[in-house]
Amino acid sequence: MKAIVTGAAGFIGFATTKELLKQGFEVVGVDNLNNYYSVSLKKARLEEINNNSSFRFVLADIANKEQVERAIGNEKNVDVIVHLAAQAGVRYSIENPSAYVSANVEGEVRIFEQALKFESCPPVVYASSSSVYGANRKIPFSEEDRVDDPVSVYAATKRAGELLARSYAHVHNLKTTGLRFFTVYGPWGRPDMAPWLFTDAILAGRPIKLFNYGKMQRDFTFIDDIVRGVMSVVQKIINEPEKVADIYNLGNNQPVQLLEFVAAIEQATGKKALTELCPMPPADVEKTYADISRAERDLDFHPTVSIRQGMASFVQWFKHYQGK
Repeated sequence: MKAIVTGAAGFIGFATTKELLKQGFEVVGVDNLNNYYSVSLKKARLEEINNNSSFRFVLADIANKEQVERAIGNEKNVDVIVHLAAQAGVRYSIENPSAYVSANVEGEVRIFEQALKFESCPPVVYASSSSVYGANRKIPFSEEDRVDDPVSVYAATKRAGELLARSYAHVHNLKTTGLRFFTVYGPWGRPDMAPWLFTDAILAGRPIKLFNYGKMQRDFTFIDDIVRGVMSVVQKIINEPEKVADIYNLGNNQPVQLLEFVAAIEQATGKKALTELCPMPPADVEKTYADISRAERDLDFHPTVSIRQGMASFVQWFKHYQGK
């Protein structure tokens, strides 16, 4: 079996690639190694898998048609494309919206177009986000909810990606499934996200900012649980495509208040946090909460890692990585 993974040097892309290789897939990884966050971290992830003979890495920008064609245009017998490349970060989308349109909209179109060019016309499993729920008041968030009120450019581009997928399915009969990820964290996670930022600050004795005066809630989902969900979709979309829905929530189904999240880091580090209470940023939402009943039914998706277990694992990895 052969898979193409875009964003292979990214957090979820790297973890998914490792699991695909473990399960016997040949994997072609694509990434542009942009500098939105530490390139050295992305290269360190790749070093973990580059010695696997079933893995080939290609440096390419998915928004660039010529680069995509050179990178993967000649691949044969592709069974699935796992499209995880994206410009991430809600708050950065305020500063640089064009980067999000390029990567998350134009880049997705390039991948869909390339899928159509392959003789096998492989299905595409792609990354969406819980951010598409925007200002929705109904809790928990269900795939059946309306998602036409985004509060950030990032969320708008992710919703655009879902609509594009639906269009390609209708016009070209391209099989696609989008995964709305809910605050994914764990070892090898991104340095712009709260687990890294808070852990780094607490270990160094610096204060951390608690937005919405500490009343924010997030459906933190451990990376291993997310990868199990992704792999379940991959296997089903290859073997039983008629049994896979077009959208799934992948979340922990247990929102955690920011103060509880900080307490988990304090327990894992053995250090007390210095906190600064701040108002809500304009592009953020107060709470995310995934209804995962569809994923439970179709994918046998059952998250198992608690926030205290997950943050203990992250802190252990973080100390080791920083020590190196």
